[in-house]
Amino acid sequence: MANTAQARKRARQAETHRQHNAGRRSMMRTYIKRVITAVATGNKEDAQAAFNEAVPVIDRSANNGLIHKNKAARFKSRLNIQVKAL
Repeated sequence: MANTAQARKRARQAETHRQHNAGRRSMMRTYIKRVITAVATGNKEDAQAAFNEAVPVIDRSANNGLIHKNKAARFKSRLNIQVKAL
């Protein structure tokens, strides 16, 4: 347990940031899953629309430090390959 006032404050901040990041991460994963389900149904228009919605969300996650920029690029690349394959 934190002993100093500074450590207690950092523990409070860490919990707040953890909850905020969890929500953002969940939102990003939801957008990715929308693309995957659209690809699974085989509808290229829906898959392309879902991909176009997911790209800015993935980019924002990378810019805010939630995920690494290379991981964001990897997500976008793999999703785009799946959409183009339809």
